[in-house]
Amino acid sequence: MDGLTFLKKIMSQHPIPVVIISSLTQAGTENAIKALESGAVEVLHKPQLNSRRFFEEYKTRICEVIKAAAKSKVLRKKIYHTEIAISNTIDKIQTSNSRLKTTEKVIAVGASTGGTEAIRTFLECFPADSSGIIIIQHMPELFTKSFATKLNSLCKIDVKEAENGDGVIRGRALIAPGNKHMILKRSGARYYVELKDGPLVNRHKPSVDTLFRSTAMNAGKNSIGIIMTGMGFGRIQRITGDERSRSFNIGLKMKKAALFLVCQRKQSN
Repeated sequence: MDGLTFLKKIMSQHPIPVVIISSLTQAGTENAIKALESGAVEVLHKPQLNSRRFFEEYKTRICEVIKAAAKSKVLRKKIYHTEIAISNTIDKIQTSNSRLKTTEKVIAVGASTGGTEAIRTFLECFPADSSGIIIIQHMPELFTKSFATKLNSLCKIDVKEAENGDGVIRGRALIAPGNKHMILKRSGARYYVELKDGPLVNRHKPSVDTLFRSTAMNAGKNSIGIIMTGMGFGRIQRITGDERSRSFNIGLKMKKAALFLVCQRKQSN
C-alpha cells in the first residue's frame, strides 16, 4: 500500500489532520496535489539539510504548519475518481476571444495551511468572465505550478502559476509561485503582477501582507481583499492599517458554507 492509498483510507474511515512531506520532483508535486485533494491539511517539501539558512526557515515553517494542523477540523472524505469537466474547457475556448484586455476590479486572496480545498471551492464558483484574481497560497516552489494546473482543469476561469509581468485580466486567476513574493502593479488601465525575491515577510514567502499592501496601493477602491483562515482573524490586523481605507477586505473561516455564500453573492452582482 502506498502513501496516497493509506491517506485515502485514513480520511474515509478515521479522519485526522495529516501533513505531507514530499520531494521537489514532478512525481512528488503531482502526488502532493492528490494528497491535498484526498484530505491532507498541508504539504511541505523535504528540507535541504546542506543549507543552514533554509533549515532555519524550514524549522519555523514546519512548527507553524503542525500547530495549525492540530487546530484544524478535518472531515470524512469519500473515495472517488475525479474527472476533468469538458464543458469547462469548451467555455474557456468560447470566451477567450471576447475577454477584455484589462479588469476593472482586482480580487486578492490570501490562504495558508489548509487553504487549498477552500481556494478550489471558491474558484469553481466564478464564471468565465469574472474579475481578475490574484492568489497567495503558501506552498513550496514547483508545487504551486501543479496546483494551478489542477485548478485550471476544474474551473471555468483560466488558472495559472503567475509569471513576471502577467496581466491581471478578466477570466484569469494567478497563483504566486512558491518562494517568490508577488506584488500588484499598474500601468495606465492595465494591472499586472511582478515577482520578486527577498527575505521572508512575517515568516512567509510569498507573503499575503506584501500582496495586499501593493493591491491596496495600486488598485485602491477597485480591489477586494479576501483572507481565508481557520485560525481566527488576527492576520487581518497586519494588513489593514493605512491601507484599510483604500480597499475592501473580507475575512472568512475556511468552511464551504461561507465560501458558497460569497460565490453566490459574487455571481449575483
